[in-house]
Amino acid sequence: MLSIHGHEVLHMMDGNNYTESSLLQAIEQRFGKDAKFHTCSKSDMDAQQLINFLKERGKFKPADSNDTKFTVDTKKICNH
Repeated sequence: MLSIHGHEVLHMMDGNNYTESSLLQAIEQRFGKDAKFHTCSKSDMDAQQLINFLKERGKFKPADSNDTKFTVDTKKICNH
């Protein structure tokens, strides 16, 4: 099965605001419910595991003052 790099998800998020559930839905719509993801340091993740991993790594920033939605922090996308 093809594995998708987490950068693809981060770039998809750029310019959009999400809740955790709306991000999960967007990932599944774009890449499929059975998609597997990897990053530079971790592999074989499903969409929810990838979201948790990216959140733990500080890749998201609040998109509104109520902290109800978030977006990607583009300064934290590594470019390699």
